[in-house]
Amino acid sequence: MGQGLSCRGSHEHRLFTAIQHGDLQTFQTLLERDPTLLHHTTVYDRHSALHIAAANGQIEILSMLLDGSINPDVLNRQKQTPLMLAAMHGKIACVEKLLDAGANVLMFDALHGRTCLHYAAYYGHSACLKAVLSAAQSSPVAASWGFARFVNVRDARGATPLHLGARQRRPECVHILLDNGALVCASTGGYGCPGSTPLHLAARGGSMDCIRELLAWGADRLQRDASGRIPYVVALKHKHGACAALLNPTSAEPLVWPSPLKFISELNPEAKALMERALMDANREREKNILKGSAYSYPSHSDTGIDDNISEASDTELCCICFEQVCTIEVQECGHQMCAQCTLALCCHNKPNPTTACLTPPVCPFCRSSIARLVVAKMESCDDTDRDVGDNSCCKLSKARKSRNSNDGGSGFKGLSSFGKMSGRSSGRIGAENEWVDK
Repeated sequence: MGQGLSCRGSHEHRLFTAIQHGDLQTFQTLLERDPTLLHHTTVYDRHSALHIAAANGQIEILSMLLDGSINPDVLNRQKQTPLMLAAMHGKIACVEKLLDAGANVLMFDALHGRTCLHYAAYYGHSACLKAVLSAAQSSPVAASWGFARFVNVRDARGATPLHLGARQRRPECVHILLDNGALVCASTGGYGCPGSTPLHLAARGGSMDCIRELLAWGADRLQRDASGRIPYVVALKHKHGACAALLNPTSAEPLVWPSPLKFISELNPEAKALMERALMDANREREKNILKGSAYSYPSHSDTGIDDNISEASDTELCCICFEQVCTIEVQECGHQMCAQCTLALCCHNKPNPTTACLTPPVCPFCRSSIARLVVAKMESCDDTDRDVGDNSCCKLSKARKSRNSNDGGSGFKGLSSFGKMSGRSSGRIGAENEWVDK
């Protein structure tokens, strides 16, 4: 009897080893001899064959198991699903296959009460994060729970995926979650210091990139945790001086992704990417000013990928508001073009109506029509042969805008052209020094 148990244990070990290393031939041979091995698990963790295949990215074996009607939501000892382990280890092919097989994205483990979304954010696997979010939009979760609620799902200690991504220094995951509706100022329960926001946790981790993303999406530098600390104090406590300089309430406020853009009926994805990049570049200029002359130097261009070279494009291609950047954004239906920086500044200048407290869509600065759609401008050649062809040609619009700009001295374009100076505004919200002390 004992000999039989030993033999069975040996076969189990060989099966799990074959799955781990992707030895498809040995895997199939062992199952042909004893099909019941498929339902066995490891001794301590109770990992099934599906768990092992998912964690090690063995997509062929995982596909065979799923095609054999294996439950995609089988649990191990910690109530982790194969989808959680695939997201933990960044095995995107396995994540996609499990989601296609109907794996439940709203299952919680027994360790910290976390979902697969928490796992992807914590370990920084942005591709897995996108796949889970995409699946959640069209799954029963969206209908029963609601997609926004799923993006902000909390674990047993009150941490959302955004909290975990910020704490673990995962800026790409932070951006994806914010872009999908994650609450930028949500407070934790027992995770970290109680009452911590993602900005507190990013300050603790010392991630400049995460802090940059959170501030650009409206994170409050003055929000306090349960101990009464603002993120600035947290950064100082953990000796992240450069982060503390950006979080200091006395420093200039960053530009924030403007809420009026949410009221535009359609924002072309490429146009949105250009404007987001313009916003981040403007905030980087603010950071340079803040860190200039301090003990913390700003990263070099090779580290940040920033190119400060002024465009050598011809004068007819330049934005007729700032006369510095090439026109990259086009307003439809009027067809007028601006650079991304000026388009962003236009939306940032749009303030709520004080009577109704409602935000109105921004208007085109050239024809005053409401902006309903923004797209990436098409770069058209400006040869002498085609300067008079088409009402919306780059050259013709540029000439018209230059003439209009020169004739309207008080048109307000001067305010828009000062976009680069907007980052120098003081917040006006300065706390008393004794409120910043970490007690």
